[in-house]
Amino acid sequence: MGTLKAYGDEVLSVFQLIGDKENDITKSIAWALNKCPAFLEKVVNEILGLKIDPETVDILYQSYDPKTGITDIEMTDSNLFYLIIEAKRGWILPGTDQLTKYSIRETFVKSSAKYKAIVSMSECSEEYAKCNLPFMEVNGIPVKHLSWRKIFDLASQSKSESNNAQKRLLKELQTYLGGIMTMQTKDSNWVYVVSLGSGKPEGWGISWIDIVNKCGKYFHPVGGKGWPKEPPNYIAFRYAGKLQSIHHIEDYVVSRNMHDEIAEMPDEVWEDNHFIYELGPAIIPSKVVKTGNIYPNGRVWAMLDTLLTCDTISEARDLSKER
Repeated sequence: MGTLKAYGDEVLSVFQLIGDKENDITKSIAWALNKCPAFLEKVVNEILGLKIDPETVDILYQSYDPKTGITDIEMTDSNLFYLIIEAKRGWILPGTDQLTKYSIRETFVKSSAKYKAIVSMSECSEEYAKCNLPFMEVNGIPVKHLSWRKIFDLASQSKSESNNAQKRLLKELQTYLGGIMTMQTKDSNWVYVVSLGSGKPEGWGISWIDIVNKCGKYFHPVGGKGWPKEPPNYIAFRYAGKLQSIHHIEDYVVSRNMHDEIAEMPDEVWEDNHFIYELGPAIIPSKVVKTGNIYPNGRVWAMLDTLLTCDTISEARDLSKER
């Protein structure tokens, strides 16, 4: 069978044809909830702990109210429960104004449903959302969060209770969600090269070098002062005057407490959000690649092949820029 490509990328799920912007994600989730009763049941149960009858549930997509704006998804059986869902792309959470407006939405307030909640859906982990949502309750309405990873798992759990058509749809939804659960550019061969300090910072139980070599992790601030705002596909480390290793970034989380992912780090909450990367196996250069003309703590970008063929990192950087 031949391949289908859209905008140069292979299409592995019908949902990819809708797109990957916030509204596109919302459409895809709404469709799957409507067409897969077991999936709808598990999502509502995860949020409210209720057993529902999917046949009685109405799902509203992009419902407009002149005073409180447009909701992404509303779900209700007009009796037992009523949910308002706000979907976000990436590690983003709804803010105070948006959540407050939803809580006073007329149809929501006047509904006789016994159980109500406003639900945030995004790539943020549940743990991160608990620490970073503006509040967990607004005007008496609970504020919940479901990560895309949790939605992915609920779709997987729903397959055994679904017919063949529903199983195929859930599988395509999982493929789609798997593609939006990271903002990495999968086909990029650009490598972010950083310098590792040789010492152990005060209060830490581990050095920068051991974080990489023994734990297979690395972290840095999310944007600001030249740091990437989105995770790169590859990262490389240099110290002792040369390139040491290159790694594919397999996964990542965003956190303000490095201890959550690296046990040897202090259990303390930092002011700024940080990407914490899970590193793939080390790619070791077959020859010595010296640092070259780069500031001691300088961070540079270079293409993967240039780092493996040039004599210095600065040469690889310059050649990559010329390309």
